[in-house]
Amino acid sequence: MKTIAKIGIVLALTGSLFTSCAADYYVAERPAEPVYVRPVAPYPGAYWVPGEWAWRGGRYAYINGYYAQPRRGHVYVQGYWHPVRRGYAWHRGHWR
Repeated sequence: MKTIAKIGIVLALTGSLFTSCAADYYVAERPAEPVYVRPVAPYPGAYWVPGEWAWRGGRYAYINGYYAQPRRGHVYVQGYWHPVRRGYAWHRGHWR
């Protein structure tokens, strides 16, 4: 029984390793960011998280920015397009 459990754990870890190696989605040219008006902050000290690109339905779709509660001791790193072998891929923004 312990052997079956060990094999199961090894298979699960191997699967998660290969899943994390998945390639980025890419585009030949970076799309232009849509122009929209940023709404008024809903409360004092609200942090504006800029819009992002997400892979949806076989293409990148723009998701508007939003206000969020700032995270104490963290800074927001804005997402960006980075060059890959076949064009550009979006690197998501995150709190660091």
